[in-house]
Amino acid sequence: MKIAVLSDVHSNLDALEAVFDALAERGAAEVVYCLGDVVGYGPDASACVERVRERCDGVVMGNHDAAVAREEGTGVLPRDGQAAARHNREQLSDEQLAWLAERPMTLTAEHGGHALRFVHASPDAPAAWTRLNGFRAAKAQFDAFPEPVCFVGHTHRPAVMADKLGVLSVRPGHRYLINPGSVGQPRDGSARPSVGIFDTDTFGYENVRVPYNADRAAEKVRGAGLPERLAERLLRGR
Repeated sequence: MKIAVLSDVHSNLDALEAVFDALAERGAAEVVYCLGDVVGYGPDASACVERVRERCDGVVMGNHDAAVAREEGTGVLPRDGQAAARHNREQLSDEQLAWLAERPMTLTAEHGGHALRFVHASPDAPAAWTRLNGFRAAKAQFDAFPEPVCFVGHTHRPAVMADKLGVLSVRPGHRYLINPGSVGQPRDGSARPSVGIFDTDTFGYENVRVPYNADRAAEKVRGAGLPERLAERLLRGR
């Protein structure tokens, strides 16, 4: 079985549709999970919520989801993130806001005989929204989950870390933290949306980058009256 894992959509419908189209063309996923931050930053909050609800088998809460749907933590977001949270909140129906507010902080599931964990930021304290940007912070997380694989998002950068130094690819016999990167606002220098595909038969993992029209997505940000920096970040992938 192949499982697609996506994260940090951030109300970028063009990027989300490109990822779903790529998965369909490849026949790459029987199950799809979303690691949160469906909303925030971009202009298409309502459409992204509906597409994620329609297509994903499990969705966890992200910090921007909490800011938009629960009005929690808005003040700690950057100024452009606060503006987008206010914009997105106005775009969502009461029913969509309720659905988003009810997303769990953590999901666990078993597929193909493998137990998997899904969380937006970190398994040890999901609501703390810790960024696992360095080796030391990530290494400490292995004590917080028993499963062989924990998928995390939040940093907008694809990454794989094993429980042992020198293990550079996903293979049986080790435990892993896997970040599939960001669909809607990549920050690793590439503007292309990122999605992860985990194969339960081989215990293998592939990160896939998908081309899309970033210029059009940026123009939609501008057209919605959102901060210019949010449009520029889509083009830079930073």
